[in-house]
Amino acid sequence: MVRGSCLCGRVKYQIDGKLSGPMNCHCSVCRKAHGAAFRSRVGVRVSDFAWVQGEDVVTFYESSPGNHRGFCSACGSPMLSKFDFDPAHYGVPLGVLDGDPGVRPQCHVHVASKAPWFSITDDLPQFAEFPSR
Repeated sequence: MVRGSCLCGRVKYQIDGKLSGPMNCHCSVCRKAHGAAFRSRVGVRVSDFAWVQGEDVVTFYESSPGNHRGFCSACGSPMLSKFDFDPAHYGVPLGVLDGDPGVRPQCHVHVASKAPWFSITDDLPQFAEFPSR
């Protein structure tokens, strides 16, 4: 089981299942939403995700067509993303998981729009856009 929580502690959840597709996303939307050079995220099945507390303080924003980002309305921590194209899965930022999730990013995506002031220095595969589904 993996747990996640926001900065202020109002929102907590647990994931009781496999984390999949860990990656670093460099798109401009992820950079703005996280205030960082990239967003490290993982996929999780909705059926493996459960709110422990604070679901009522999570606010969703449609950051791009079909991508709904949920964040704590009190502290602003990004909690998860819902996708219209894949309602059976959430995207979860690795940064809000408590403890070691047991997975590491496997690639960098959307590097064609990465921050010009950031250099990727690891040997992970890089994709100009998101790889084909």
